[in-house]
Amino acid sequence: MSPRVTREDVARVAGTSTAVVSYVINNGPRPVADATRRRVLAAIDAVGYEPDTIARALASGTTGSYGLIVPDISNPFFAGLAHELQLATAAAGRVVILADAAEDKQRETELLRSFAARRIDGLLFVGVDDDPDLTPILAASIPTVSLDRTPDSHPLSSVAIDNVAAARDVTAHLIAHGYTHIGIVGGPPELLLARERSDGWRQALADAGIPVDRRWAAHAPFTNKGGFDAAMAMLTAPDRPRAIFAASEQQAVGLLSAASDLGLRVPDDLAVISFDGTDASEYTVPRLSGAVQPLGEIAQAAVSLLDSARAQPPAHVVIPHRLRLRPSCGDHSQ
Repeated sequence: MSPRVTREDVARVAGTSTAVVSYVINNGPRPVADATRRRVLAAIDAVGYEPDTIARALASGTTGSYGLIVPDISNPFFAGLAHELQLATAAAGRVVILADAAEDKQRETELLRSFAARRIDGLLFVGVDDDPDLTPILAASIPTVSLDRTPDSHPLSSVAIDNVAAARDVTAHLIAHGYTHIGIVGGPPELLLARERSDGWRQALADAGIPVDRRWAAHAPFTNKGGFDAAMAMLTAPDRPRAIFAASEQQAVGLLSAASDLGLRVPDDLAVISFDGTDASEYTVPRLSGAVQPLGEIAQAAVSLLDSARAQPPAHVVIPHRLRLRPSCGDHSQ
């Protein structure tokens, strides 16, 4: 084995002290002349020195890492969001440590404690529900940005789309197609974003003078099975809706499966419009229309907020959604 290259080796090649090498590697605390800095960096390349990241963390008080907690990494929306957050953190010169709460409140709390103990530089957080126990993170003064679901009880920065406006837009699109019998497969009512999406559906119906038929309003988990079960109950009733807004893409996939099992053609017999717009919607039959959450823009805004969180009060960024029209609701142009 080759002997381990040390800072002393770098200092010898660069013709400086080891302290100057440390100042260059840690970007401080004392300034280094540009010519000297270039000489040290060239020496680092020449001898193949790799800084000890743990030692650097202890010396600088930073780890160069952000934590990311999501409720369920098997959900394509959260998988896509995690991917974009990793790209955004890498562009900011950091790494992200991903943790999956697996829709388990106790596991989420354990992960929050673990990240607080690791002294991460910041936390990107999507909660299992609207009331997470963020005490360990707040006690450690770790900057935190909430995504998708904003906790009611903590003053955190957040990044999300306007769920009410997005749900209103997709429902209004169905109405513009001439549908008046429009149902909803909504999310769990204990989640604020689920209530907001249901509110958008109701607002669009009210704006068009269409009464809400409670038989066509279901609440279900944001899962394939949740969408399937809710759709089976709604579509086998004596008087079924002619169009359905699914409040998540996972639910919409289950809804399409239920419609197929019942012999209903989408969109001829039943129009379907959804929410999220991940890559999975490209491969359903038919392809899903819906409100798209621009994950790249959400991720960039979240990392930007986190980078400046220590110097600024909590901020709330709303990212514009867009409507993507596909064959599931009768649009064939895109």
